[in-house]
Amino acid sequence: MIDFRYHLVSIVAVFLALTVGLVLGTTMLQDPLLNTLQSETADLRGQSEELRAERDSSDRLNEGADRLADAVGDDVLEDRLRDVGLVVIGAPGADEDMVASLEERAEAAGADVQGRVSLEDAFVDDGGATFVDELALQVSLTPEDLTGGPYDKAGVELGRALAVGLDEETETPEAPEEGASEGPHEEDVEESARPSDEDDSKGAEAVLAAFEEGGLISVRGNPARSADALLVVAPAGAPEGESEAANTLLTGFTTALSETVGPTVLAGGTEAAGEGGLIARALAEEAPYSTVDVAGRPTGDVVTVLALAGALEGTLGAYGIGEGVSGFLPEPLPGPIASEDPEDPEADASSGEQDEARRSASGEEE
Repeated sequence: MIDFRYHLVSIVAVFLALTVGLVLGTTMLQDPLLNTLQSETADLRGQSEELRAERDSSDRLNEGADRLADAVGDDVLEDRLRDVGLVVIGAPGADEDMVASLEERAEAAGADVQGRVSLEDAFVDDGGATFVDELALQVSLTPEDLTGGPYDKAGVELGRALAVGLDEETETPEAPEEGASEGPHEEDVEESARPSDEDDSKGAEAVLAAFEEGGLISVRGNPARSADALLVVAPAGAPEGESEAANTLLTGFTTALSETVGPTVLAGGTEAAGEGGLIARALAEEAPYSTVDVAGRPTGDVVTVLALAGALEGTLGAYGIGEGVSGFLPEPLPGPIASEDPEDPEADASSGEQDEARRSASGEEE
């Protein structure tokens, strides 16, 4: 039978074991354990200092590269966009400073920045697809020909409003060969049958005005019928809320724009190439236009203009430092656009080659 003495002995044994454990923990095991912890802490501190030194070196290198880009950027980019009509498209959330910096760099390369079209938040809001679809059909001259989703249709119609030149059916016919007979006043009839550039521009302005009045875009400058190329600026970060849905809409919209206008570059910062970013989405879908994920600092802005120049020559690529890029910048570098001086036959020949490259880039046929 278990009595009180048994319980007393058990309790004493338990406390004795605890005492021995405390003694062992504070004497025999203390030094090895502390030495191990101190060694690991010292290693981590050393690694942290090495990483900090590498970060500081990278920051200084990037700052030096930016200063170099500022110093020689204009010389590197000279005439790369000579007389190219450029329209900038700002996605919802695009950084205003980045947009302004890219416009300045493009102008330094000789581009004529005709205007800016900023997409409002309402453009990609949930439940707005029906309105976008209806508006695209209302402003279209050939609504029966529009295909795809609402944002594909909107991209086509806005692209037609921005693109330089008349539609194929209203282009100037080829001049008759020398010596060929021509009916009386035939030239005058043909000329009167074509809509004037002014009328065509007014129609394009009406399309832009309809989207602006609908609260979907805001317009600066005079971008109607002025775009030889497009620069689309991605949001500064991943869109809040339904980011995947918004990126899908914007990717389809930009694809429709590029297929309608021609040479197009989607530019943004490194965050736009990260998970949930618009550039990452475009690369995943193998979009038919160039991308740059280092815009927003002088070096990246130079790369963006080179990407535009390459697109005008028919070369597409993904440039920057993110996953899936083809290189940091186009290789080989695109050349300058030659002068159209009629007294310079070499310039005329070069200009003709570049015009052919532009038509190929925009899908036009000879």
